[in-house]
Amino acid sequence: MTTTALPPAAPTATHSGLTPAAVRRLAIAERVLYGAGGILTAVGPQTDVTGLHVAVLAAGAGTLAVLWRRTRTGGAGLLLACARALPLLGLSGTYAAALIAPGCSWWEIAAPVAVAAAAGLAAPATRAADINRAVANLPAVAEETDAGDYLSGVRALWAAAPATKGTELTALHQSDPDKPAFTAVILAAPGEAVSSRLDARTVAAAFDVPEAAVVLNPIPGSGPGRLALLVDPDRATEHAAREADPVRALWAEKVAGPGGIAPGMNLADYRLEDGRAVFRVESDDDRLISIPRLPLARALGVEDPDLLMIEAGRLSTAVVTIYREHPLIHIREATREDLTMRGDGTVALGLRHDGRPSRMKLYDPELGGLADILVGAPGSGKSVTMLTILAAERISGVVSIVADAQDGMSLPEAKGRTYHFGAGKAALAATLAGADAVARYREDISAANGWGSFTRGEPWSLVNISLDEINQVLAEDAEVTDDFRKWVVAMVARALTTYRKLGMGLRIAGQSIHLADLGDSDKIRAGARRGSVWLGRVDSEQTQRMASSMKVSTVEVTPIPPYFGGGDGAEVEAAWAGEETPTGPVTAGMAWHISGGAIGLMRVWRAVKEQRTYPGLIRLMESAPLPGLTADEDRVFRAAYDHALRYAEDMLEGTGGLDREALNAELETVAAALDAYHGDGTDAGLPVGMPRPLAKAQTLGDRIVDALGTGPMRTRDIRAAVGVGTDGGPSAASVETTISRLSADGRIVKGSTHGTWALPGTEPTPN
Repeated sequence: MTTTALPPAAPTATHSGLTPAAVRRLAIAERVLYGAGGILTAVGPQTDVTGLHVAVLAAGAGTLAVLWRRTRTGGAGLLLACARALPLLGLSGTYAAALIAPGCSWWEIAAPVAVAAAAGLAAPATRAADINRAVANLPAVAEETDAGDYLSGVRALWAAAPATKGTELTALHQSDPDKPAFTAVILAAPGEAVSSRLDARTVAAAFDVPEAAVVLNPIPGSGPGRLALLVDPDRATEHAAREADPVRALWAEKVAGPGGIAPGMNLADYRLEDGRAVFRVESDDDRLISIPRLPLARALGVEDPDLLMIEAGRLSTAVVTIYREHPLIHIREATREDLTMRGDGTVALGLRHDGRPSRMKLYDPELGGLADILVGAPGSGKSVTMLTILAAERISGVVSIVADAQDGMSLPEAKGRTYHFGAGKAALAATLAGADAVARYREDISAANGWGSFTRGEPWSLVNISLDEINQVLAEDAEVTDDFRKWVVAMVARALTTYRKLGMGLRIAGQSIHLADLGDSDKIRAGARRGSVWLGRVDSEQTQRMASSMKVSTVEVTPIPPYFGGGDGAEVEAAWAGEETPTGPVTAGMAWHISGGAIGLMRVWRAVKEQRTYPGLIRLMESAPLPGLTADEDRVFRAAYDHALRYAEDMLEGTGGLDREALNAELETVAAALDAYHGDGTDAGLPVGMPRPLAKAQTLGDRIVDALGTGPMRTRDIRAAVGVGTDGGPSAASVETTISRLSADGRIVKGSTHGTWALPGTEPTPN
């Protein structure tokens, strides 16, 4: 874009045109001259050379006269003139003072030398481009350097414009002589304000430039009689280029504009890559980010809405990605590394659409156990997802307590490869009862020891309870009695609200799960939000609304189709032509993953089925030792499970089983029996066949004391004795901390041999 009225910008001589070597030579010459001037100032007043006296004093007076003229124009010129005049004024002033003073004093020699030295040190700085640039950037006092042809023409155009009458263009400055941009100050008549009619449009007309090239701003510290002006035709060219961008124009018209599908959702940036387009969206300051997915696909002409992905924040930003082909059609199988839990408690459950891992928390190091919900219709990949999670738990040393209400048909691979596997509705209820007994056991021990939170391995392992096909128990049409359903709901509710601090998590999965089935209480809703929701292809609108109510992000949850590809357009075209639409690959494993208020579309790692099982997942499960409960916890779990299983079977069959109150009372009897052991060799109060449990779980300190019962030990030997480095064992740091606490409490003492520990009153022997 060219301008017709602005005169062409002519290059002028500047310091920036000098080479670095030339600049250095000038600085050396300046220092030599200042040194000579210092010698002359020290010697000259002691001579009788009148002509020399007159010349030096005249030079000083001339410099003062130039500065006086500069004070009338002000601006950056005065600042630079003062900086450049200081050396000459200092030397001539010292010369005059020495002439007036009688005799020859020491200061008449020292003062000129000091002034010359200071001037020599400052010589390069007084001519440096940095000072020029810093001063030129002051908008209200920019230096009006020699008003050459260009700036003279600018001033003439301003004076000739009718709309600018009564104002003056001052402080003209052209930062780059090769470009037509300039800054200036519009000055009104004394006592008057710059007219409001003098806007960007009027100024652009005066210089015959595009309106986008003009910027008007008030000057900080000045009144309405001054305005800062910037005229930059290149800025208008860049603005026009952005306006001419077809992508931005389409977005402005179809999306962000007043008639668009999401007014105020502006396109901040975008990039076009091989196979996809990525858009960064920012909302107006007075709006939260909100982009409806299906209307956006329609507005941008995307025939298959499954190819459009949205990642939105909670306030003002989002990333929209459009793919040529769905990025999750092809996905690899999981590796052991994928399923190994990191320090933050997460494993890689699959991939997001942009290739990043989709991470799921097995637990939270700060919060403890979590609650997860997995929902998916038959063929959605829910069972593969559950098996992948169970493999990750075994690899990561997490105890998996599993039950499948569908008689074990959903998760056959889990049988024998997890700590516990219950098959059938009765077994699911009994599994919950057994886990609840372990939770109560941990609760009692924690209360006795004053523990307010869970630390993995001290003394217990992390436990996750997974209940698959729970809709066969909770749904209104489930073939169970009301008492049975209420019993299971009560145990689920307790797990969601109390298990967290005990290092126990709960995961429920089914084809359709409603919060109303779980009691629909605020506590249950909050408990479920602490974990994650995996929402695969579903048939229930209520399930979709449940998942939407748990998220905080503004991303719209849309149904997942059974097959990749096609979209609405392909179906319509096939219907019009009377043809069949070929189906693409199935979307099994695709899901909306909601965690921590964020939501994203992902797909679980691929699993290949052979002879009705998944050998790849089986190999992953069997690649690590099987984690289990402690011996005490195992006794508690088995006893409660066996008792509850009989009652659950009776209740389901309706053959005179105990009612809910009686069943709870019986389970309380079991719990009381566990506390009844007095350590005298008898099993008073224990049901027949129940193994005798210990009355109290050993703490890490107790285990260290027991280990030292065999004699003095070094710290490294103590760590080995209590299981540091083994699955479920304590950390080395916790052992050392406990040793320090035991020593402070007097339960252990330092041995006679350096680096050993022993029990008080024992005679240590060297190792």
